[in-house]
Amino acid sequence: MSTAGGLRIRDLRIEYSSGGYVVRPIDALDLDVESGQLVLLLGASGCGKTTLLSALAAILKPAGGSIRFDDVEVSQLSGDALTQYRRHRVGIVFQAFNLVPSLTALENVAAPMWAGGTSGREARRRSAELLERVGLSDRVKHRPGDLSGGQQQRVAIARALAYEPPLLLADEPTAHLDYVQVDGVLRLLREVASPGRVVVVATHDERMIPLADRVVELSPRVDRESRPPERRELDPGDVLFAQGEPGDLVYTVDDGEIELVRQLSDGGEEFVAGVKAGGYFGELAPLFGLRRSATARARVHTVVTGYTPHDFRQLVGVDRLAALISGS
Repeated sequence: MSTAGGLRIRDLRIEYSSGGYVVRPIDALDLDVESGQLVLLLGASGCGKTTLLSALAAILKPAGGSIRFDDVEVSQLSGDALTQYRRHRVGIVFQAFNLVPSLTALENVAAPMWAGGTSGREARRRSAELLERVGLSDRVKHRPGDLSGGQQQRVAIARALAYEPPLLLADEPTAHLDYVQVDGVLRLLREVASPGRVVVVATHDERMIPLADRVVELSPRVDRESRPPERRELDPGDVLFAQGEPGDLVYTVDDGEIELVRQLSDGGEEFVAGVKAGGYFGELAPLFGLRRSATARARVHTVVTGYTPHDFRQLVGVDRLAALISGS
C-alpha cells in the first residue's frame, strides 16, 4: 500500500442544475484529513454527502476549488491519469453493496482485479486473503443472496480494498444493517483507517461518531436555544442571505420589503415572492436544518429582525407555526 500524505480540500464548490435551478450542496468547503484518519461526513439526505464522495472519487468534477490527495490534484485529472487514480488510488463502498448476484463472494472481490488485468490465479489468491481479513473466510463460495446484509457489506469493503487504495470512500455503509451487523462493519472501517490510508464515510448514523477522528457536519445546525433577536437594516439591493447558504435564523420584516429570488441554471433568476412589513420569511432552512432555497434581497430600504427557531416558535406559537408551514 502506498503512503498517503493526506487529503486537502480548499474552497470547494460543487453545483448542478435541478429543475432549471442551481443547486450548490457544497460551497466554500475547506478540509484537512491526515493519513490514518477516519472522517465522517455527517448530515441528512440531500446535504451533499454523496456528492462530495463523488468528487473525491473523481466521478464528479467540482465547479471550483481544489481537491488534493497526497501528490495528486484530483480535480484536474483526465485521461489515463484519471483511470489510474480511480483504479489504484481510491476504493468505493456503495450504500446498496452493488454486488453481482451471480458471482460468489470471492468472484465479486476479484472482479475489479480481473478488469485491471490481474491474472486469474493472483486475483483469487488476493480475494481469499481479503475475505479472510474481513472475517468471511468461510463464505468465499457464497453468493450475495446467501449472505446477510452485514456480510454483503463486508464483501463490498473487501472489494474496495482490492488494490489497497490509500483513499477509501464509504457511502452510508450502515444504512441497510441491523444493530448486530452494524457493530462488525463499524469496527472494520475503524481498522482499515490505518497509517497510509484515509477513510471518508458519508453517513447520517450518529453511532459512528465515537469511532471518527474528524466529523464534518454538512447539514446546518438547528439552533434550539434562545438568543437575542438580531436587527438588520438593509439598503436597496443588499443581500440578507444567498441561495445555498446554511440558514440559522427566521426573519420578520419590520419595515420595507424583501424579495426572494432563485438562481436559474442559465445564469438568470426567478422571482419567488415579496415579503412586506408584518410578514416573515426564511423559516424552513433553520427549522429543518436545510440550506437556503432562495436569495433574500432588500427591494427598498428595509429593516428585518432575525430569530432562532426556538424564539420564532415562541413568537408565533407552535400551532400557528405548523399552520404557516403547511400553507393553511
